[in-house]
Amino acid sequence: MTTRILLLGGTGDALSIARTLGPQHVYSLAGLGRVPADLACAVRVGGFGGAEGLARFLADENIALVFDATHPYAAQISANAARACEVAQVQYWALRRAPWQPQPGDDWRMVSGWGGVVEAIMPFSRPLFTLGREPLAHLNEVPEHQHWTIRCLEAHPGHARARVIDARGPFTSEGERALFTEARIDVVVSKNSGGAATEAKLAVAREMGLPVVMMQRPPLPDAQREFASVQEAIGALDDYIKRSFHA
Repeated sequence: MTTRILLLGGTGDALSIARTLGPQHVYSLAGLGRVPADLACAVRVGGFGGAEGLARFLADENIALVFDATHPYAAQISANAARACEVAQVQYWALRRAPWQPQPGDDWRMVSGWGGVVEAIMPFSRPLFTLGREPLAHLNEVPEHQHWTIRCLEAHPGHARARVIDARGPFTSEGERALFTEARIDVVVSKNSGGAATEAKLAVAREMGLPVVMMQRPPLPDAQREFASVQEAIGALDDYIKRSFHA
């Protein structure tokens, strides 16, 4: 019996998992960033229409397992996935990447949303935003005393007081050090994404004595199985596929 897996992705970790899946499985992307063209599995781009739409997709496509490898801050997608799996009675597994932890010498300022970010960076003049595309919606709100540097996947012209850098990690300490120096960064704004691909900014901020405004993680739904690493997830999915094939 062939068991189909739906992998919810859009992260580098998800892509690593997708590269191990065969053609009967589906890799789902929201549509932001580049769509990989070298995968053996099917690739689906776009939303499902909330939890109800996803539940219908699971039933129509005979999906037996949903693996959530979305970004730790994609809370609505994860909530929809968990609810859809409950309705469709399919398994819900998730990659739950461990958050970064402050190290000696770190100066983290914890905030819970955009309003908290704005308040925390008010004393500074040259913030670096590494929040994804959210700051692009606020380009007309840059205070007169600030110049923003925004790094995200989406190209944007910015304006006189905001520079947008479209770039994808992993980033190196050397590259981060050069950016911080060239852009005269005096505070870093980050999500606590965890993982190694974008951690260099935290090490360089520590080295240069810069504060980090860190957005707290949103709550995520419980999964039937949760994995802390890509390698652990790949091993479990491989075992699941082998068991299903021989069932």
